[in-house]
Amino acid sequence: MADTPSAPSAPSTPAAANAAATSDAASAPAEAPRAGRRALVTLAPATPRRGEPLEVRTLVAHPMETGHRVNALGQRFARDIVRRVEARLDGELVFASDLHPAIAANPYVAFPLLARADGTLTVTWAGDRGFAHTVSVPVKLA
Repeated sequence: MADTPSAPSAPSTPAAANAAATSDAASAPAEAPRAGRRALVTLAPATPRRGEPLEVRTLVAHPMETGHRVNALGQRFARDIVRRVEARLDGELVFASDLHPAIAANPYVAFPLLARADGTLTVTWAGDRGFAHTVSVPVKLA
């Protein structure tokens, strides 16, 4: 395959990316690069039978910055983590979890659910710096 010209690539390390972004702002607080916010909620099996448990699988795109890393200038990145995940089936809380800085980026959370009727499952992630994301999926029983 021949080499073709392409757009400049992103810096290879977070430190390199942040050094470029903060070179003119040495006195500003450090901030980690922020990715677009996306989430995924799936049910396994996709069409569960009434009275049988199903697995709810959730994934949210989030950097989960602990606040312990430093940039090229020695400044700490501001903490930015998802602190809580809640799931509600037709408004009734069916699952909740508090997350902590040791959770990896793009947290994946799975939990069992026993649905007795069709409904709407709403999963909400909430975190530092005003982060909030909600996804709703229909639960249709066979």
